Amino acid sequence: MKQALQPLAERMRPERLEDLVGQAHLAGKGSILRTSIEQGKIPSMILWGPPGTGKTTIANIIAHTLQVPFFTLSAISSGVKEVREVIELAKKRDKAILFIDEIHRFNKGQQDALLGAVEKGIITLIGATTENPSFEVNSALLSRSQVYVLKALEQKDLVQLMQNALQKDEILNRKKIELKETEALINISGGDARKLLNLLELVTDTLGDNAVITDEAVMDIAQQRIALYDKSGEQHYDIISAFIKSVRGSDPNGAIYWLARMIAGGEDIKFIARRMVILASEDIGNANPTALVLANATFESVNKIGNPEARIILSQCAVYLATSPKSNASYVAIDAALAAVREHGDLPVPLHIRNAPTKLMKNMDYGKDYKYSHGYEGNFAAQEYLPAELSGTKFFDPGKNAREEEIRRFLKSLWGEKYKY
Repeated sequence: MKQALQPLAERMRPERLEDLVGQAHLAGKGSILRTSIEQGKIPSMILWGPPGTGKTTIANIIAHTLQVPFFTLSAISSGVKEVREVIELAKKRDKAILFIDEIHRFNKGQQDALLGAVEKGIITLIGATTENPSFEVNSALLSRSQVYVLKALEQKDLVQLMQNALQKDEILNRKKIELKETEALINISGGDARKLLNLLELVTDTLGDNAVITDEAVMDIAQQRIALYDKSGEQHYDIISAFIKSVRGSDPNGAIYWLARMIAGGEDIKFIARRMVILASEDIGNANPTALVLANATFESVNKIGNPEARIILSQCAVYLATSPKSNASYVAIDAALAAVREHGDLPVPLHIRNAPTKLMKNMDYGKDYKYSHGYEGNFAAQEYLPAELSGTKFFDPGKNAREEEIRRFLKSLWGEKYKY
């Protein structure tokens, strides 16, 4: 019997694959991982997935099923010394499993300390990470491990977890609780099963033995007066649309508000950052080329930092983009060029700008009369670069902003009336 003083999430942590909710692609009948566990021959592995999707639970199930010595380390608080101590203990056993939570936080030296023991079979490593192991786990260790990808739990899975808790937990099943509404519980917990169950326990403790759980009651108890935010539904698209349009419209206040709505609602910070990278090119472009540099740096930074500090980086970038001069000239240009490709098909490349690596090609006039720009004054020589059918077509038209007006003057000085800049 699990201790009543443990949090609900720990009391409900399953010890058998049959009790695992979600991750059917890993734990379902006939799956590779399930077969390995049933045969008692598991490889070293990296479990990669969002928070609260079952990484620690799967490790726990493996430990109970195989009945072998099981050691646990957290990469936050452990180092090479602790790793070596576990390895020495494991050497005294026939088999041992070492579970390392947040293994992506181990540096190269700490990860290297595991290599020999994993390679010799002294330990079977189970690492858990929320970060892409291709980037965060060194290649030598990764090559000795099987990567299993855990999927975000679906709403039906999260509801099932709560129903299981109300029916099976030795404390909650004594109460008469009606789970009338679930949206607030799911959204506030951000789809994290551990947070969800612990929030459910807080709500049931507060409401008492005869309770009806509603969204309003949950939000009151959690003291999070946030608008409910459905990350997979219509509101997801409406709010990101409002955010983008606020940035495009040069309103930093609107941008920050909708950014806050997404963050408070548990939106994927990588999704937000990714959209800002696109916006920096689509809506700002060469009016301020630094916008794309900052947006890309933001995307890289939030990947490394994660929540809650990522909100600061996202805010900085959103304000910068909103207060930047705007231009969609590059966006319009590529769409216009693609339309021309669809209309005219595969037009031939003019002979003078074709590549001529062989004598035969040269004899066919490939590259003939091509003017090497750097051999002319100002590093420019007027010549045709478009197929004959499109000669003089202007796809790129600089925007009305200081940077692109400068580009316009430059192009006009080169091309004169050819493109009518």
